[in-house]
Formats: sequence, C-alpha cells, structure tokens
Amino acid sequence: MKYFKALILLLALTFLTTSCFEDDDDIAITASEINDFVWKGMNAFYLYKENIPNLANDRFSNNQDYADYLNSFSKPEELFESLIYQRETIDRFSWIVDDYIALEQLFSGISTSNGMEFKIFQFSSTDTNIYGFVTHVLPNTDADSKGVTRGDIFYGIDGTQLTTNNYRSLLNQSNYTVNLGSYNDNDTPDNSDDSIDQSSESVSLSKSQYTENPIFINSVLDIAGTKVAYLMYNGFTGTEQFNAELNDTFGTFKNANTTELVLDLRYNPGGSVNTAIMLSSLVTGQFNGDVFSTEQWNSELQQAFQNDNPESLINRFVNNNEGTPLNSLNLNKVYVLTSRSSASASELVINSLKPYIDVVQIGTATAGKYQASTTLYDSENFRRSGANPGHTYAMQPLIFKSLNIDGVTDYFDGLSPETGNVLSESINNLGVLGDINEPLLAAAIAKITGTGRSITEKATSVHFIGDSKDLLPFSKGMYTNKKLPTGL
Repeated sequence: MKYFKALILLLALTFLTTSCFEDDDDIAITASEINDFVWKGMNAFYLYKENIPNLANDRFSNNQDYADYLNSFSKPEELFESLIYQRETIDRFSWIVDDYIALEQLFSGISTSNGMEFKIFQFSSTDTNIYGFVTHVLPNTDADSKGVTRGDIFYGIDGTQLTTNNYRSLLNQSNYTVNLGSYNDNDTPDNSDDSIDQSSESVSLSKSQYTENPIFINSVLDIAGTKVAYLMYNGFTGTEQFNAELNDTFGTFKNANTTELVLDLRYNPGGSVNTAIMLSSLVTGQFNGDVFSTEQWNSELQQAFQNDNPESLINRFVNNNEGTPLNSLNLNKVYVLTSRSSASASELVINSLKPYIDVVQIGTATAGKYQASTTLYDSENFRRSGANPGHTYAMQPLIFKSLNIDGVTDYFDGLSPETGNVLSESINNLGVLGDINEPLLAAAIAKITGTGRSITEKATSVHFIGDSKDLLPFSKGMYTNKKLPTGL
C-alpha cells in the first residue's frame, strides 16, 4: 500500500489544534490522546467538515472546553461516528480501526480468506432468511482444495440458517461448515415462487492469510477472426508487483494484436486511484497528459491547493509505470462488465474514460462510491512514521470526491448501463467465468460482433444484499497516495 508522503496540514492546522487550546496558564489537555487524534484528523481532512458543527475551527473556546468534549466519548469509535455526515446516505465509507497493521495488509492485497467468494441474497425484502451463492473461488485456498465451485448454493453455517441478523458473525468466523442447498425454480418461468432446497451436503472451510492477485482471468479470444482481450480484474491493489503484472498482461494483449477489450469489473471493489489511472491509460494511451479526473476537497484544503499548487488537484493520464513504458492498446471503445459489487476505483475508471472513448457498460448499476480516502495515523503530521507507539488506531476518512473532465460526480446510485445493456447474473445460470458462453461475456461478444440484440432481462424477485467483500473493512474503499503541497 502507498500512503500520503506528506500529510501535514500546515501552519493553519498547527494553530487550530494546538495554539487555540492553550490558555495563558499553559494548562495541559487532559482528554484522551486517541480522541484528540480523531478530532484533529477529522478537522483537518474530512471532506464533509463544513457539514459537521463539532468540527468547526471555532467550536471550542479553550483547553477545558475541548477536553470536556473529548472526554464525553468513552471510545474513539464513538467520537469518530459522531463526526460522520449522514452515514446511511452520503458517507457510507469512512472508517476507524484499532489495528492499522491489518489495514495496511488489506490494502496490499493480504487478508485472511478461505477462498470462497460469494453474494448474499433474499427472496423478499421482508424475509429475514438469506442465502448465498459462490461467485468464484480463489486459487490455492481451502475452498479451492475442497472442490467449492462457482454456483454452489448455501443456506446455513454450522447448521444455523443465515438471517439478516446473524450472517456477518457466522461468516466472519475463521473456521466454519457451509451447509449447501440447491436452487428450486418450481419449473415455472416466474421466479416469485423460487426457493432454496436444503440438502445434507456440507463443506468445512478454514481461513488463512492470503494474498489475492487482482488479475483473476486474462485471455485472448478469437471471435470470428477478431482478437478480443478479456480481463477479469478484481481489485486495484496498487502494489508495484501487481501493477507490473497488469502492464505485462496488456503487453500480452498488445502482442496478440487485440482490437477489442472486455474489462470485467463485476467483482472489483476498488482500491488505488493511481492503479485506476494506470489501467485507464493502458486501455487508451492516446491521451497521455490529458485530464483523467479532478479532485474536490473540503473548502479549506481546496482553497489551499488552489493558492499553492492548482495542478495537484488534477490527475492525468500517464504513459509509464515507475518509469516502465505502458503497453497501451490505444482503444476508442471498451466493454465493461459491472455489478453492484463494482465500486470506487472501478467506477472512477468508467466515469473518467467516458468523456474520451465509448464505454459500453453491460451488467447492472455499480455501488455508487465517488469519494476517496487516506489513512491517518496518530503522529505529528498524520503519517505512519512517528505514529504514537501507545496504540494502533488509524482512521480512513473520506477526503475528496472525484470528478471526470466534464464535472460528473455524486453518482450515489451508481453508474448504470444504458437501456438494452442491463443484465444481472442469474443464480441458477451463472456460467463459467471466461467462457464465451458465460452470460455477461457472451453479451459483450454479441455487441462486438454486432449479432446481439438489446438485452431483455427477466424480472426477478431476488434481492441482493451484499457480498463477501462487505465483510472486510475498507475493501470497497478508494485510496490515494497524493502528496500535499509543502509550505501551505
């Protein structure tokens, strides 16, 4: 993972968080050290600072007022949550953790996993019983070795029916037994009477530390003489190793003389802004130096950037990765497969490419995350170096929102395919990922060859309520390593 190299807020921040809390007698602040860190970090960087009265620069008149406020919260999590702007609607993605080591590992692609990736659904929004189906299995994991496959249905864990109240705790265990079932459509075209039949089959799975390669599938398909590159890319991990592998994969596509690309982001929760820029530059190549996206921070930081270095608010297309030339395809059209699990950096790619090339989105609407975050540590300048050795708390607040060159942002409901391109995965007809007959890939191929008609999706009563990535904190975040200008 990469972080801010200079997360220091400047003279203004120093004045705000230190000077204004010292009275003439130099009375020390007695509030919790961690709560002090939480408030100062949010006051400095939070995107929605202006909407939170308790983050106002003039909120406290003296040391004691500030200390009393901090001490009114028994846990840092309580203070942090009190400073979030409209948790259910606007800011769904700011978090605080008590173990930043695990957070750093997650951003590097390392987590604990049994390899079973899944989606959770219910047949009615009023039904408390929920079910899961396997979307894919990570290679060289426990699930892989025990024969778990895409399309497997499960209804319970350790003999207990999954419900809206217990599924997180049951599926977050390190070891559990998955109770399998089968999908029953009752031999009718109307799926309002569909159900899950329980069976006696089960499989016991164990989680262990695992590093997930975001390149899940890459291949070159020969479709009636047309070379079509297919890439299922499952995370913008942002490490040097995986970025280099991504560039090498496009080198393979380029050497195969591919003229079309199907970019499968249906299970991609997002990640590094820099990797999103790199991927978009690999798809294109003809826009090096042009504006990829711009950033909008809270008003104080936005003004500071404008005064000091306006260029730092602009992300541009690139032509290299750490000095290595990109194997760009110079395409004018790309086919992107999406679902509600496509979030943050995945959406950034789609939104930022749209003003430049034809982006044919196939699938369903994305998650709707247009804001980026960064990791703040309890140090003098909020960097990792010098972090308070007394605890491992860190914050991941939203710090800016992204806009494409046309100013498009705030897509809270996600980015949606055009009418005629809407197609959700059918639980009882998932197909094999990467196979030309898999429904979403087949739809893209039909668009490429001109043999497909508008997709007419069968109405469904199934309600998707989440996926396996939702159980990992920050997995659907978009983070940045942008440097703040010096001398603000």
